[in-house]
Amino acid sequence: MTSTSPKSPKPPLAAVTGALCFVLTVGGASGLLYEWLGWIRFMGFLRFLAPDGYEIYSYVVMIALGLAVGVAGDTLTRRDRG
Repeated sequence: MTSTSPKSPKPPLAAVTGALCFVLTVGGASGLLYEWLGWIRFMGFLRFLAPDGYEIYSYVVMIALGLAVGVAGDTLTRRDRG
């Protein structure tokens, strides 16, 4: 018996952009929380991308870039299905 599910599996590009979106957005947000409140870094490896003295700007750019990658990946996925 075959499945009649309307959902098809996600293409690899959608999986990559989704993961990159998550890492950049959550990493940027946790970096901002660390800079402002001194909380534990969730994704501390992203601190190596932020130059000294420009950490807050870098984390804001990471969040914006993560959201842009997520929107672009979602657009590409919808275009492939439609």
